[in-house]
Amino acid sequence: MKVSLIQMNSVSDKQANLDAAKKLIEQAVLEERPDWICLPEVWDFIGGNRRGKMDAAEEIPGGPAYSLMQELAKKHRVFIHAGSILERIPGDERIHNTTVAFDREGKEIARYRKIHMFDITAPDGTPYRESASFKPGDAVVTYDCEGVTVGCAICYDVRFPYLFQALADKGAELIALPSAFTMQTGKDHWEVLCRARAIETETYFCAAAQTGPHAAGNEVRQTYGHSLVADPWGHVIAKASDGAGIVSARIDPRRVRSVRTMIPVAQHRVKLGE
Repeated sequence: MKVSLIQMNSVSDKQANLDAAKKLIEQAVLEERPDWICLPEVWDFIGGNRRGKMDAAEEIPGGPAYSLMQELAKKHRVFIHAGSILERIPGDERIHNTTVAFDREGKEIARYRKIHMFDITAPDGTPYRESASFKPGDAVVTYDCEGVTVGCAICYDVRFPYLFQALADKGAELIALPSAFTMQTGKDHWEVLCRARAIETETYFCAAAQTGPHAAGNEVRQTYGHSLVADPWGHVIAKASDGAGIVSARIDPRRVRSVRTMIPVAQHRVKLGE
């Protein structure tokens, strides 16, 4: 199974982002011929202000971002793990940060809403309050990709190991983490966290990221990039360069089984406090 991760520099212009995503996906199909493609977090719209986010959000199914990914999956006969898009919630002032996955026929096969909200203060004092605009999800989601079980997570979720253990418990062999890590946290934590989650769960870890600047209100914020694939032993087997682009790797489920046989952590788990 060949996977391709799409690294983007999305902005607060939805049509421009859709055009960029389409171009990169078609480039990946032409040059890499992947079975499975993953986009980054909020590839359809990032930055801007609260009103802009609300206006860019779309109801699922349908909407331009959803429909584009559905059409491209069907056209190119490829699985598309559509990063995350802004999902409108009828009657609610907040929106969901939502992953939708499509099979080779363009059929929706999974929908995951980001659980953990990025409410932090960065080292330079910049506050991030994702919960002001986004409503968290509450479901652990996996899906089948022609015999490989894929687990769903988004960005800040990576800091919560229990979610990834829950995905492993549901049979995940590959975990997808669309992201938009900040430059400040990314340079110190990104690769460490991705490799740690791969090692703990003994899965392939595919993390497609946003890269570069975007305007958020009156300030310019930087995302870290460095999209990567880590194998079940924690080795980084593919990593993107700076800037928008594509990085690809081959996934072998036999490697998952081999690592889990060598170090059977699932069998060694102890329930504490009972």
